[in-house]
Amino acid sequence: MSDTESEFLAQRFEAHRAHLRAVAHRMLGSAAEADDAVQEAWFRVSRADTTRVDNLGGWLTTVVGRVCLDMLRSRKSRAEESLDATMPRPAASTSVPGSARGSVSADGTDPEQDALLADSVGVALLVVLDTLTPAERLAFVLHDLFGVPYEEVGAVVDRTPTAARQLASRARRRVRGAEVPGAGRTRPRRQREVVDAFLAAARDGDFEGLLDVLDPDVIARTEAGVATGAAAVARGAATYGSLAAVARPGLVDGATAVLVLVGGRVERALKFAFVRDRIAVIDIVTDPQRLSRLDVRPA
Repeated sequence: MSDTESEFLAQRFEAHRAHLRAVAHRMLGSAAEADDAVQEAWFRVSRADTTRVDNLGGWLTTVVGRVCLDMLRSRKSRAEESLDATMPRPAASTSVPGSARGSVSADGTDPEQDALLADSVGVALLVVLDTLTPAERLAFVLHDLFGVPYEEVGAVVDRTPTAARQLASRARRRVRGAEVPGAGRTRPRRQREVVDAFLAAARDGDFEGLLDVLDPDVIARTEAGVATGAAAVARGAATYGSLAAVARPGLVDGATAVLVLVGGRVERALKFAFVRDRIAVIDIVTDPQRLSRLDVRPA
């Protein structure tokens, strides 16, 4: 590929970046991981022959889908890992460019609007999506949220279109059956109170107190793995014990968070999401590169 062709491909990829990030964000539930997935997709695309690709928007969506599927499968394989060593410790958008919908240039759809529409899916759905298998999650997200035809979904998961339809249908039933009334409506002040109670219970080793503020299906995610269920997360939270003394309230990407500062810099961040006044998701970020991409602000 010549330099001119490479530059042209990069420009076309950038035109679709917001949409691709929205797809990856909904697949992975993490803004930082979504950025990583989109970057990996670009590496794959830059090495591929795109001369016969008629619909770049749809093709790129399937590329990102494959990247996310690999990441979800890798995450699933680590799901049983203990978080004891990775919990923080104190230190000294519905219309999209796709195969059936046309590209941005063809039908005038707005990638930024796609991202906003995709991000409007609530925390409760994110929690439910984490209970699906990687293939179910991909089928549901690509088809139901982004309108990708079953033929292309099937190609990503190496299934027939009929099997892809069954995956999406099964995921859809689970999502509808697990909808939580009032999800995501916990007020900011109440969120702060719940997080303070969580830290206090962790500091005191109060297992029952931790269970009181954790949703039964809570998810705790770190770079090393995932823990699910109140009991597992409460056991792992024992490592938060002395964190309460050095933690500071804050916001990460607009969400209620706890920040651990070392020398005036954020060393790790804990971002919380809530369902019915309980903690439903804890995203724990310690990697410096991921931290640098977060929008971190004092409360």
